Amino acid sequence: MPKKTIYVFSSGELKRKQNTIYFEKPDGTKKFVPVENTGEILIFGEVSVNKKLLEFLSQKEILLHFFNHYGYYSGTFYPREHYNSGFMILKQSEHYLDEEKRLNLAKKFVRGASANITKVLEYYNRRGGNLLQYLAKIQELSEKIKEQKDVNSLMAIEGNMRSVYYDSWKEIIKNKDFEMEKRERRPPKNMINALVSFGNSLVYIEVLRQIYQTHLDPRIGYLHSTNFRRFSLNLDVSEIFKPIIVDRVIFSLINKKMLSKKHFAKELNGTYLNDKGRMIFVKEFDSRLLQTIKYPQIGDVSYKRLIRLELYKIEKHLMGEKEYTPFVARW
Repeated sequence: MPKKTIYVFSSGELKRKQNTIYFEKPDGTKKFVPVENTGEILIFGEVSVNKKLLEFLSQKEILLHFFNHYGYYSGTFYPREHYNSGFMILKQSEHYLDEEKRLNLAKKFVRGASANITKVLEYYNRRGGNLLQYLAKIQELSEKIKEQKDVNSLMAIEGNMRSVYYDSWKEIIKNKDFEMEKRERRPPKNMINALVSFGNSLVYIEVLRQIYQTHLDPRIGYLHSTNFRRFSLNLDVSEIFKPIIVDRVIFSLINKKMLSKKHFAKELNGTYLNDKGRMIFVKEFDSRLLQTIKYPQIGDVSYKRLIRLELYKIEKHLMGEKEYTPFVARW
């Protein structure tokens, strides 16, 4: 049974009491957290924690993720790894230091992203969207992936592909209040950019959680450089899943009018989801992760499980057992 994600939007204290943890609000109200089936806790409010709690979370292998006032991901308490192996770290390092092996893996992540972007556009084109011109441009850029000689040029292709893709959203989104115009991150200038930034943060964290359950080290990525950032492999793998998880959630929330202007706030020249908006988003996001699809030789698999299976495929690639091919949606 998959472990749950707990979201904390209120301010207060997260405490340990013997073999349990609970959240206490300023008024003394307590809510206990089911430790045995919790995999991670996302903190959005002003929440205090202490060493006693962190030691217990490490023991129970529960990740703790922090977001700032604007909903930006701040960082993660990543418990001591218990699956990590020296062998796998060496294999990851080998594939990073060897330029040809690194570029090979990086191209696979971009191809996976491109293929799933295409699947999303085809899906909405069948439902009346005028998306053929965008599909043609994505296909043209995809064909250039194999020609790239280094990761920087590959990243440029990926960036161009995303620009075309985001431009197509005006044909998919049926609510005039939500317009992409162009992708702007820090700070997001409008509501649609705020949704993309928030959703991407959630999928980065979900992939990080799944990496924790494998032998992989999240610090060694291939498309996103391994440097002074804490994690990069989760960013690589997320490229494959953002179109089919995050973007589909965004389209659903907007087109079904589950989100409106009242769910956003403007601060510091940016636009951000308010607490109510975040609650609506995470509910839909969690629902999406639990949806199942047919997976070859396995059967029904949730998107949450699908991410783990993708990581196992990467492990096999690194060990030389089987060439990695990224997941592509089949709807």
